[in-house]
Amino acid sequence: MYNYIKGIVTDIESNYITLDNNGVGYLIYTSSPYSFNIDEEYKVYVYQNVKEDEISLYGFKTKEEKDLFLKLIEVKGLGCKMALPMLALGTTGGIVDAIERENILYLKKFPKIGDKVARQIILDLKGKLVSTPVSTVENTELIEALKGLGYKANDVAKIVKQVKDDTLENQIKEALKLLLK
Repeated sequence: MYNYIKGIVTDIESNYITLDNNGVGYLIYTSSPYSFNIDEEYKVYVYQNVKEDEISLYGFKTKEEKDLFLKLIEVKGLGCKMALPMLALGTTGGIVDAIERENILYLKKFPKIGDKVARQIILDLKGKLVSTPVSTVENTELIEALKGLGYKANDVAKIVKQVKDDTLENQIKEALKLLLK
């Protein structure tokens, strides 16, 4: 079992990257291949899926994303090919929040996730996911940064709880995407 592979991205396709590590090119399915850049080195957290007729690698930029993926694939009726698009279209914080709040509509927005699977996700995972909490200091910094960009306090307050990224820069990017919706 692999935890991560460190290497240089040599190819990017619609659902995978090729990561060169000491002359071996690993094909790694990832939720957002275009977030990687060719000829740059990355530490990609991986999960090796072994089936009767296939061995696949699934890769993630953060350990938190990998941990959520591993929890999702434990859910009855939810495999790797259904969990990966969830991470592509949602944030780890958003998915965890939806599960904790039993937000079936949010979960059903993902491909191939119907009412039955959404309910199963909530049943199996509610209370079992530890979201990376955003500290109050970072929340305050995020709120002030968004207000400084001209957004109203009411609008900022509505979306700030949905932002769960790790650095202030990434939080601002995620918040701006939410505010523009």
